[in-house]
Amino acid sequence: MRRRSRLVLLALPVVALLVVAGGFAYYLIDNGDAPPPPSVPRSARPTAVGDGPWTVVRGTGTFAGYRVREEYASVGVRTAVGRTHGVRGGVQVAGGRIVAGDFTADMTQVRSDKAGRDETLRTRGIETDRYERARFVLTTPVPLAPAGVRASGVLELHGRRAPFSMRVSSAGAGGRLVLAGAGEVKLRDFGIEPPSVAGLVTVQDHGALEFRLVLAARR
Repeated sequence: MRRRSRLVLLALPVVALLVVAGGFAYYLIDNGDAPPPPSVPRSARPTAVGDGPWTVVRGTGTFAGYRVREEYASVGVRTAVGRTHGVRGGVQVAGGRIVAGDFTADMTQVRSDKAGRDETLRTRGIETDRYERARFVLTTPVPLAPAGVRASGVLELHGRRAPFSMRVSSAGAGGRLVLAGAGEVKLRDFGIEPPSVAGLVTVQDHGALEFRLVLAARR
């Protein structure tokens, strides 16, 4: 019995070493690069945007999602990005400003470069199975500006609402209005517990909500 106990005690450090080694190996072989932050086209011109309502055009150019940092068993940090193209809503433009805006994102369509991560987020973290929608409503008008301006509103995420601000670039290109930007999200402000997988992969307690929206004038 004592011999068995000694073997168990001797095995524990080996198991711990294997876990750390596994995390290190995963960190090394995970050579996927996170996509760059969203931006408006370089040729964008704010003067190309007329007054009136503009509605989201769904497709590959439109998305909303997250950007967070993942720690791998204390051996390295990777940037994780997940996005959904299921965004609907629009803005009202008047006198070179966005005077109103309301957008809803389908969180069940959020996808990253790892199916395991997406599966985890269905029931943990942002819990997409339970909280299927996220919504942002603009509360303060902002000027159209390719260089970006600070926009304030209310974000509904994970079933909770809280004030939210982000930097938004906005301009016209090819007859469309393009909005792009990001804002910092503190996960606990929305009741989100940063997910951890067996202590091997841990998500930091803050990240960014980012988006790129292509809109067409509503006639």
